[in-house]
Amino acid sequence: MTGSDSKKPPQGSAPAQRRLRRTVALVGMMGSGKTAVGKALAARLGAQFLDSDAAIEEAAKATIPEIFARDGESFFRDREAEVIARLLSGPPVVLSTGGGAFMADRNREAIARAGVALWLDADLDTLWERVRHKDSRPLLRTSDPKGTLAEIYERRVPVYRLAGLHVRSEPGCSVEETASRALSVLATRPDILESP
Repeated sequence: MTGSDSKKPPQGSAPAQRRLRRTVALVGMMGSGKTAVGKALAARLGAQFLDSDAAIEEAAKATIPEIFARDGESFFRDREAEVIARLLSGPPVVLSTGGGAFMADRNREAIARAGVALWLDADLDTLWERVRHKDSRPLLRTSDPKGTLAEIYERRVPVYRLAGLHVRSEPGCSVEETASRALSVLATRPDILESP
């Protein structure tokens, strides 16, 4: 979905019973379902859905793998931080972030100022099943992509645990079921989600 398409609430969605008071930023590993669950959650709330990776690609007129190959990861992370700060500066939204975004202090701080981080926690086997056939993951373009994924997972999970909220993204659990779990968790935070 392009940035321009994702800026409007879905047409024909049911009236929202609850309103977001502050932004919900979905964080977690590649393959944890941030984009799919984020779209479903935004639809339930009648909120705008934004995707930082899509916004980066739109601004750069290039795909993320192309940016990594052309400019390197450090350049990408700087652009990512700029885009996330911009997306967080508006009214409350559901924001899907890239897998590495939450690793940066500046992004964690920006998310905390604007709202809350919601970690979609999926186990390593589930993540591998979801990403193994995709070639859009530049960090997995190695001779041992599964081993690389495991290394990234071990490095990132302790940081993801810093997120204010946590939802399991489990095999066999549909996007809608995971969105329902996320909604239940958000309901425990009246500072983030208005009561019906």
